[in-house]
Amino acid sequence: MNAPHQPDPRDRPARLTVGVVGAGRVGPALAAALQLAGHRPVAASGVSEASVRRAALLLPDVPLVTPAQVLERADLVLLTVPDDALPSLVEGLVETDAVRPGQLMVHTSGRYGTKVLEPALRAGALPLALHPAMTFTGTAVDVQRLAGCSFGVTAPEELRLAAEALVIEMGGEPEWIAEESRPLYHAALALGANHLVTLVAESMDLLRDAGVEAPDRMLGPLLGAALDNALRSGDAALTGPVARGDAGTVAAHVAELRKHAPQTVAGYLAMARATADRALAHGLLKPELAEDLLGVLANGGGPADGAGGGTR
Repeated sequence: MNAPHQPDPRDRPARLTVGVVGAGRVGPALAAALQLAGHRPVAASGVSEASVRRAALLLPDVPLVTPAQVLERADLVLLTVPDDALPSLVEGLVETDAVRPGQLMVHTSGRYGTKVLEPALRAGALPLALHPAMTFTGTAVDVQRLAGCSFGVTAPEELRLAAEALVIEMGGEPEWIAEESRPLYHAALALGANHLVTLVAESMDLLRDAGVEAPDRMLGPLLGAALDNALRSGDAALTGPVARGDAGTVAAHVAELRKHAPQTVAGYLAMARATADRALAHGLLKPELAEDLLGVLANGGGPADGAGGGTR
């Protein structure tokens, strides 16, 4: 029996023409996902060599033009520039009369809601904030990763259905974020995802220094289990010398880090203090052990004053 014919998305009637202003890692991936849903990317802007390569890979045959020309051709405009560049970009597009009434103006910044798009709203645009809670590589794998990805969505009440539909068409799950909560929402994601990369990279560097040939292979199962436990159980998943109150072990860690990787000491101490606070509040760290541990941390990893060297 022949397999059923799967229609080519390019054969579907295009509902919206899509433009990308800022062909970084995010914009081309979202435009490619919208193309799979039947929309038609028609223009993108980007000047760096990396932007040109990404656009060619994910949006073949889509011309690279100026931002104003993107807005001229598109019903739905994705503003996918760095957070700090977004306000001036919006103001510049409005000042040059590039914004058309009825045009969907979508930014992907985690920091901002729709207030940053107010100049475009006054020009008649329809503002949406759709932030994918995902890390992007700038390759085709990003489109696949959007399946099941949560989007932080902020939209006027009358545009909530449109925002929800676009997210679902890209394979995502909408999570509604109030305008005033956007900075906190974004800080939470940065704390969890961006800092995780730093911690893992530092851990791999230290393992290499300790003679481990394949630190990624060693860390993979451990980090996978830790992440799964944390997502399932929160603070109850805390383990290790800090949660146990092993002040002597923590002091030995800091001594080794000062010797081999002094740039990591401040981060280790800060995370250890935060871990100790959470373990103590959750009842995992016994108060009688916490005193010596917190003393070691307060002393920069050295023996706590009056704690007998912190070697219990």
